[in-house]
Amino acid sequence: MGALRVVIHGFIMVIIAICLMSEAANAEQGTAIFYDPPYIPSACYGRQNLGVMVAGASDAIWRNRAACGKNYRVRCIGGANLAPHPCKSGNVVVKIVDYCSSPGCNGTINLSRDAFSKIADLNAGKVKIEYFPA
Repeated sequence: MGALRVVIHGFIMVIIAICLMSEAANAEQGTAIFYDPPYIPSACYGRQNLGVMVAGASDAIWRNRAACGKNYRVRCIGGANLAPHPCKSGNVVVKIVDYCSSPGCNGTINLSRDAFSKIADLNAGKVKIEYFPA
C-alpha cells in the first residue's frame, strides 16, 4: 500500500508540473503601465461599469476589437526602468475593456491602477510582464 501511495503522489506531482509548464509556454511578454479611474467610458462597453480589475489593450493585442471582454492573467517579471524592486509576487486577472491607442500607449497592456498595484509598485510606472488568456 505504501508503494502505491508513493506512485500516486509522484504521478500527481508530474501532472502539476506539466500544467505549470504549459501555462508558461502559452505566456507572452510585454510591458504594462497603469491609468487612473474613472475606468468608464470604455471603447468596449461604453458607460457600463465592469469594476476595477480592467485594462486597455494596445495594438499588440487589440486586433480590431477582438480583445474586448477577454480576460488575461498578468504577472510582473521585471522593471522597465530604474525603479528598485518594481514587482510584487503573484498575478492578477483583468478584463480588456478599453483600447490604448498608439502612439500614446506606452505598454502592451494598460492596467487599471488597482490591477497594476496588485503586481507592481505604482512608483515603477512601467514594468515588464508575462500575460496569457485566463
